[in-house]
Amino acid sequence: MMKFISWNVNGLRACMGKNFMEYFQEADADLFCLQETKLQEGQIDLDLSGYHQYWNYAEKKGYSGTAIFAKQEPLQVMYGMGIEEHDHEGRLITLEYPDFYFITCYTPNAQDGLKRLDYRMAWEDAFYAYLKKLEEKKPVIFCGDLNVAHQEIDLKNPKTNHHNAGFSDEERAKMTRLQENGFIDTFRYFYPDLEGAYSWWSYRFHAREKNAGWRIDYFLVSEALKDRLVSAGIHNEVFGSDHCPVELVIK
Repeated sequence: MMKFISWNVNGLRACMGKNFMEYFQEADADLFCLQETKLQEGQIDLDLSGYHQYWNYAEKKGYSGTAIFAKQEPLQVMYGMGIEEHDHEGRLITLEYPDFYFITCYTPNAQDGLKRLDYRMAWEDAFYAYLKKLEEKKPVIFCGDLNVAHQEIDLKNPKTNHHNAGFSDEERAKMTRLQENGFIDTFRYFYPDLEGAYSWWSYRFHAREKNAGWRIDYFLVSEALKDRLVSAGIHNEVFGSDHCPVELVIK
């Protein structure tokens, strides 16, 4: 079995003061992924015995950023997509293993008033092409804060959020395209009708206490890996960020 964890920590240094290490050790994942580390190189020194560390930092300070901590050293590591306009914000890390590619991704937010929607659409198209290119060689597992609630079941208040960032028709259509073209949303694979399953809650209005959230953190896998899926989960009992960790287990 292999266990994967993905967590948008919304600032790793802040999360470190909220029991990050306790959860990391307890999770004992084979691959543990972070989004929104909000770090520059050298700003944190993590002693993670038994893990290889891979970091991708945004050029802008205190913004974005991703990391993967891996028990098994990959065959190769790639940072970004190799596309100039998309590789300044530290949003992507790809590890190659013998029988799959593993990616963590922090998808750009379309922002209030959808003012970054055009950029988001360009990112989505480039990322989709990148995934498909990798898939020609071997299956892909990708995870992270994908900044979209796909269906109405994936957020508490779909009606009032329609056309807001993360629940615009355009963003949802890109997620639909992924799933119609061979990528499985692993959580929905196991729990197609489960309501109230969210991974992000606003810090305002006591949203987490009321479970007024969104499911925007995912594990998606190539169809070829379907028979290896064991379980998927959302760890909403874990605090420390406005997101909670999500999990995938494969055999």
